[in-house]
Amino acid sequence: MDSIKFGTSGWRAIVAEDFTVRNIRIVCQGIAQYLRQQKLGQQGILIGYDARFLGEHFAKVAAEVMAAHGIPCLICDRDTPTPAISYHVVSRKLSGGMNFSASHNSHEWNGIKFTPDWGGPALPETTKAIELRILPLLHGEHIKWLPWERAAHDGMVRHFDPQPEYLKALESLVDHDRIRNGRIRVIFDPLFGTSRHYLDEFLRQAGAKMAVLHHWRDPYFGGFRPEPTDETLQDLKETVRREGAHLGLATDGDGGRFGIVDADGTFIQANYILALLLDYLIRSRQWTGGVARSVATTHLIDAVATHHGLTIHETPVGFKYIGELLARREVVFGGEESAGMSIQGHVPEADGILAGALVA
Repeated sequence: MDSIKFGTSGWRAIVAEDFTVRNIRIVCQGIAQYLRQQKLGQQGILIGYDARFLGEHFAKVAAEVMAAHGIPCLICDRDTPTPAISYHVVSRKLSGGMNFSASHNSHEWNGIKFTPDWGGPALPETTKAIELRILPLLHGEHIKWLPWERAAHDGMVRHFDPQPEYLKALESLVDHDRIRNGRIRVIFDPLFGTSRHYLDEFLRQAGAKMAVLHHWRDPYFGGFRPEPTDETLQDLKETVRREGAHLGLATDGDGGRFGIVDADGTFIQANYILALLLDYLIRSRQWTGGVARSVATTHLIDAVATHHGLTIHETPVGFKYIGELLARREVVFGGEESAGMSIQGHVPEADGILAGALVA
């Protein structure tokens, strides 16, 4: 390879073609060198992975490189949603986080999502700095890693369960009483992805009656892309109708995107859900300030925001730009047409788990 480039949400490639152990080590060393240059290495990094093939192994490969550069590592003890990693980066004041995920892409893809210390997707100035460090590594510069057993013996790596604290944080953002009093019946489809035992567990604790489809890890995602679209949610739509549920919820492979099905089994486009959620949140929480949406997202959001006296910020495509505004507290809500959203007081990262809980 002549170069490795980060896209709108990290670096992605096809497994065994460009997504190889050597290239993973190269990308991780680029990140490690960037963190050390920023004097952030000692704060540690959280490393996770989604449900794809060899996720645990890739996480260990990353930890070996980080440990060789003196960066302590927390390794998620199971496949983990990206927003949960983002939450812990912020709450634990870590130097950053990494998730081995290709999000909604099909099973032959994998990727590395890098979350800097502020908790959102890495911005272009960060990824360009990492890419510059990657170039000499691609052309023969020495790559350092510490064997896993040595890293563990030296206390540089330890396992970590991110789920309990993340779900606890959601409690302050979602109206439990409304869910409990509504006695709603919900069908949830995580599409074999990382949100298993996250969104369903949260809503069950809140008092919803839950049923879950595809609630086991499948690196092939049932043969479909783990993307919550009208086409991929046929099982969810049919189950909602058959069981007489009030609502169907879905998330993508790493928990960043959401999908919503109403009581008659109709898939509701993300643009409509974003506008409805914004209106509900402004009315119920008396929000003031700004609202962010990507350039490709519906202007219904503008209409809702303007009606309530809030200002609109239009961003380029990519949740990182919305996340930056959330982190700066310039907006109270951000969403994009590809079914990503977050709110003030939460992580500056797209969170399909939060979106599903708010819709419920």
